[in-house]
Parts: sequence; C-alpha cells; structure tokens
Amino acid sequence: MKLGIMQPYFFPYIGYFQLIKSVDKFVLYDDVNYIKQGWINRNRLISNNAGSYFTLMLQGASSFRKINEIQTGENKGKLLKTISQVYSKAPFFSSVLPMIESVLVYPENNLSLYLENIIRNLCLFLRIPTELFVSSRINKDASLKGAEKVIAICKQFNAKEYINPIGGQSLYGKDAFAKNGLELKFIQSRGMEYKQFDGGFVPGLSIIDVMMFNSPEEIWEMLKQYELI
Repeated sequence: MKLGIMQPYFFPYIGYFQLIKSVDKFVLYDDVNYIKQGWINRNRLISNNAGSYFTLMLQGASSFRKINEIQTGENKGKLLKTISQVYSKAPFFSSVLPMIESVLVYPENNLSLYLENIIRNLCLFLRIPTELFVSSRINKDASLKGAEKVIAICKQFNAKEYINPIGGQSLYGKDAFAKNGLELKFIQSRGMEYKQFDGGFVPGLSIIDVMMFNSPEEIWEMLKQYELI
C-alpha cells in the first residue's frame, strides 16, 4: 500500500494532486507547525503573463502554532472577485468558477477544516479516487518529530511505500525508512505546458489555473505526467 503525507495547501499546484493520485491513501498533515511564506494559505495565479500571489488572510497565524490551531480571515469574497476578474475570459471559466466559489466561501473558520474541504472537493472535480485522511485524527505518539512521526503514521496504515515530493530528498533518507520496512520514493513531475492567454507559458501556478485552461480529460492526462524515483 502506498501512502502520501503533506500539509494541506491552499489550491495547490498540479504536482500536489499528482502525489495524491500516485498513492492509495493520502494524509493531510495538519498537526505540524504553520509555515510562514509557504503554500498553506497562498498560491499563485496568472497576471500580466507572470505569476501573482493570492493570499488567504489568517487569524492567530504563527510558526509556533499548528495548522489546525489557526483560523481563517475575512477576505474570501475579495479573493473570489480576483479569481473571477483574472480568468473571466479563460475557456473553462463558466464550468470551473461555481466549484471554486463553493469551496472558497465555505463557512468554516478553522484553517485545517477549511483546507480539507477545498482539497476533498478538488479531488472529486479531478476524479482522483484516493482515500483522504487527516493526521490530527490519527492515533500516534504526539511527541514524535520529523521522519519518526511520518514513519509512525505509515505504520498506522500498514503502508509498504511512502511517496514524498522531490523536494523531500533533503529531509528524508531512504535508509531510515527501510529500517522500518518502508520503501521511500520521491515523485518528480515531468515538464508540462498548456495554452494560457496570449503570452508565454507560466509554470507552477495554482490548480485553479490548470482547470481554467484545460478540459477534465486533458487534466487527467496531466496527472499521469510524473515518475517515481
């Protein structure tokens, strides 16, 4: 059984969903500390042929607090207006915006629960069948940190493989996982481009951008463009 574990991100890029698709079960890692200037409450949209950040306001955000201890702010309506303005002329705007609106203005103030709802609904929209779990609801030793905590979660699911983003090569070594009967692999996205507006392609944007410019069938093919190493 393949397991993936990642912090819940705000409308993450397509590589996040490639990771979810590549595993049998996926854990939203919400009982770890919030990371400032990360992807937990912000992402990027296209703007003037470049990437532009859009950020969800938070209440009580601190790198000393866990993700599930933070509340969302009051700018969800403003973000929806920004998305509408940016993508109003995108080919799939009319079919995508209602779903974006439903999750963006979802009446939940806890950041973890709010992001969980976004990711679950995006997976439904993208037809990704992977079963989703939340780490704060999993029984484990709360004192564990780093790789030990990840390995403990893997053991709870009797996982045989743990799949991590390619950036995790600097954090996790395969030997530590092998000693616990786990095979550690890293997912590497292959280069993919699609037509946006009239400028050159801007990579690494939110999944919102992908959905606005591509049909569900085209996105499904993009989700397969990765390798495990």
